[in-house]
Amino acid sequence: MSQTEHKQKESWVSRWLFEGVKEIEGPHEREHQHQQHPWWKVMCLTGVDYFSTLGYQPGIAFIAAGFLSPIATFVLILLTLFGALPIYSRVAAESPHGEGSIAMLEALFSRWKGKLFVLVLLGFVATDFVITITLSAADATAHILENPFVRGNLHFLDHPIIVTLALIAMLGAIFIKGFKEAIGIAVVLVGIYLFLNVLVVFFGLYELITHPDLFANWKTALFINKTDNSSRSIFVLIGLSLLVFPKLALGLSGFETGVAVMPLVKSPNRIGNTRKLLMVAALIMSFMLLCSSMVTSMMIPEKEFCPAVDCEDTVKIHEMPEFCKCGEPQGKANGRALAYIAHDKVGEKFGNTFGSIFGTIYDISTILILWFAGASAMAGLLNIVPRYLPRYGMAPEWARATRPLVVVFTAICFIVTWVFDANVDAQGGAYATGVLVLMSSAAIAVAISAWRRNDKWAVAFGIISLVFVYTTITNVVERPDGIKIASLFILGIVAASFFSRALRSTEIRIDKIEFDPQAQEFVDEMCQGEIRIVTNRREVGDVAEYRFKEHEKRVDNHIPSHDPIVFYEIELGDASEFKGKLKIRGYDIEGYRVLRTEAPAVPNAIAALLMHLRDKTGKIPHVYFGWSEGNPIHYLIRYILFGEGDTAPVTREILRQAEEDPDQRPNVHVGG
Repeated sequence: MSQTEHKQKESWVSRWLFEGVKEIEGPHEREHQHQQHPWWKVMCLTGVDYFSTLGYQPGIAFIAAGFLSPIATFVLILLTLFGALPIYSRVAAESPHGEGSIAMLEALFSRWKGKLFVLVLLGFVATDFVITITLSAADATAHILENPFVRGNLHFLDHPIIVTLALIAMLGAIFIKGFKEAIGIAVVLVGIYLFLNVLVVFFGLYELITHPDLFANWKTALFINKTDNSSRSIFVLIGLSLLVFPKLALGLSGFETGVAVMPLVKSPNRIGNTRKLLMVAALIMSFMLLCSSMVTSMMIPEKEFCPAVDCEDTVKIHEMPEFCKCGEPQGKANGRALAYIAHDKVGEKFGNTFGSIFGTIYDISTILILWFAGASAMAGLLNIVPRYLPRYGMAPEWARATRPLVVVFTAICFIVTWVFDANVDAQGGAYATGVLVLMSSAAIAVAISAWRRNDKWAVAFGIISLVFVYTTITNVVERPDGIKIASLFILGIVAASFFSRALRSTEIRIDKIEFDPQAQEFVDEMCQGEIRIVTNRREVGDVAEYRFKEHEKRVDNHIPSHDPIVFYEIELGDASEFKGKLKIRGYDIEGYRVLRTEAPAVPNAIAALLMHLRDKTGKIPHVYFGWSEGNPIHYLIRYILFGEGDTAPVTREILRQAEEDPDQRPNVHVGG
């Protein structure tokens, strides 16, 4: 069937899904497609993900740590400023094109080990981005449903899962339609959102200053054990905070995104400006996290997070991080602590009407930035596939088009939302797992890089790595949902990747062929008559070997004695690489002409040379093989993983796929 006939038989759905499919570019080529901006504008693009966590982080912090949340948040801030910030400053210096820590780790491992490690990390990346979409949409839903106007007038919206699915579907629809880079929108959203959050936080701090009893009540709850009324020392509180702060890891979510957007930062001094971006974002977020945790833990009653605290048979609130018990609905502050202050506490101070208006404005701002955080995550998912998988030959055909990817990712987000009942607290563990694994990998990559360079900070980076590893392990043990979801993503990515690699393994896979002067001379001589190539697995490489191989091939394949032959020997290179360039060298071994090269896959290198000779000379080359003995399945696995196997039939199949016309296809001969 011709290509035209094939297109005519395609459905309109297929044509629409794959509209505008182009060959996937590498990260460096892709970089030049983006307009560059001042660092502070790019920070806002990062901020729609990073700063939007203020919408749910204070509530999750209190659910996880109770009255300890300000102290635990302070520990998190120390890790942010003295751990994550220096780590990602180094990552920015070593990956100025936005490759991030994954590329650094890829370079530390060779061959398949590096690629398998990257596939595992991509599973955690997918976990991070997908949960960003679903958790942000779920929290946006919480802000919608808890708004007084919606509660009083729009009862049909009182279905959290349906509303969350609708928000995700709207996000997917926009990307299917065609989403363009919108830093201008990000600047406006982040500016308004931070301004409103500063107003809420400053209002809360003012209330704490003018009502000392709020601080006194918090202090009493902190230092007095409710169970037996015994007192706790400050050292006990610090120890408990060190144990519980990994549950607050959502507040670290912006660093990986900050490095990923580096190509958008205006040059010169992109690395310095990116470091400035990371530092300013970390300082802003640290201030807001600390103040918001203080305000929410001291001003909001426990029952507004979860009514289960009123049950006689329940445990303390910070010991039940996921769901409210007793069958009670979640409290009004759950997942929207600062919004609760904006509505209720501001309303108590200035009147319910003003509180409702101000709170609604705050809700709208929060809903928009949470929704836009999902857009940032979706864009990250759409970029991460072309950045790595096509280079490995592990991107399926449909992965070259945006629309099929959006459909797949949106469907995955639907499933995750349904499984977690659109619950913000329940998804926190999965989100934190993705974030912490990526940050731990970045810390380890920087520590190894510093150690190899004998950097004076190598020990410090090693200690930071241990802290991140501890934080990750603690989070996984406390809330194993994240590692379960990440495992599903990893298995899916690995399976799809190797299936795609197997399907694409019979492509030519050679970008360019270069001959040295001796090899070019042999090629020119070959072109004067029939082109006959004898493949050879070199053993000794002396004249006796070539004399024996020539006699064997001429007898087995009836090659005329007056027709010259050229031996072609391929040394196997890095078989994990999908594509490569052939540099063919010529050798004259006492009159026997030999071409030698190195390639990631033997049959593909043979087919590439044959097609090159045909195109350059207009003649149909002949290639000669010996029979291989052994299990064909074993040979197939060896070819896919190690680039060699039963070479003759694979070479013929590559040529068959590369050239539809049998009369124009190089001839493959097997004898022996």
